[in-house]
Amino acid sequence: MDEGLTRRGAASALGGALLMGGGLAQAQTPPAAAPAITPDDQATLEPTQVASGKDAFARITVPVTINGLGPFDFMVDTGANRSCISTTLAARLALPDGGKVVVNTIVGRRTRQSVLVDRLQVGSRAQRRVKVPVLPFVGTNIEGLLAVDWLRGQRLVLNMAEKHVAITSSRRDVSTQKRVVVPARKRIGQLTIVDADMGAKPISCMIDSGAQLSIGNPTLRKMLDPRIEGKLEKVTMVSVTGETFVGDMLYLPFLRVGGVQMGNVPVVFADLSVFGLWGLADKPALVLGMDLMAEFTVVSLDFGRSTVTFEIA
Repeated sequence: MDEGLTRRGAASALGGALLMGGGLAQAQTPPAAAPAITPDDQATLEPTQVASGKDAFARITVPVTINGLGPFDFMVDTGANRSCISTTLAARLALPDGGKVVVNTIVGRRTRQSVLVDRLQVGSRAQRRVKVPVLPFVGTNIEGLLAVDWLRGQRLVLNMAEKHVAITSSRRDVSTQKRVVVPARKRIGQLTIVDADMGAKPISCMIDSGAQLSIGNPTLRKMLDPRIEGKLEKVTMVSVTGETFVGDMLYLPFLRVGGVQMGNVPVVFADLSVFGLWGLADKPALVLGMDLMAEFTVVSLDFGRSTVTFEIA
């Protein structure tokens, strides 16, 4: 056992016919399209901590105010590099038109309307004068997505045990018996964990708090023992914008992310366009969703130092 951490995938909670609410990469846009940092932004990029909740699919939500109104429930989505707002909320607040923008969803590129927000705030942290894509959220009370455009070299702390989310300055973590620090690299704003493997074979792993289940690409699937294929379960995934795809759920006998070892790990395999967007179509890759992240008390993504820290009680 490496670094003293061993966890089991939450397979027992996922049996039967499944209808999921994955928020995977709902607002991917090219880095150049992200809002520029203005003097007002700089003045409000301070540490903050807010109480977190969960939506019906156990994804993390936080209270957000728009132009001083709210709070509204936004999902924390580390799989998206651009924050967005629901069609319903944008209409309710009568937000001004920001023109058309291109976003990449789970099934491909889409042209969406955007709106202009004068002030978007989480706790004491705010962005000013931002253009926000509008997405038609379906079957959820989520009113927006809070993506990694909020971090800009900062540290995101998802504390599942104490039910809060914090954005702080980057800092150095040290591995202990109950904490593993994993080196990572950035890719289109997200962090790609490089220290991961399946049966001693290296894989790339993305942290996506917007996905309810963990998702593997076809290249990763080819690495599996053929005997596992006989135990697959068909799964229909439904995104927060109502887009659907069908995947095959299989149970990985062993997965290691940094020093964290997991057994009997449920993974949905599907050929999604976002793997190509991340440059991982031809490399074995896994999107680590909330089903596995919830096994830990704290998951911290440090975009300044390019590390991810996993902690258990």
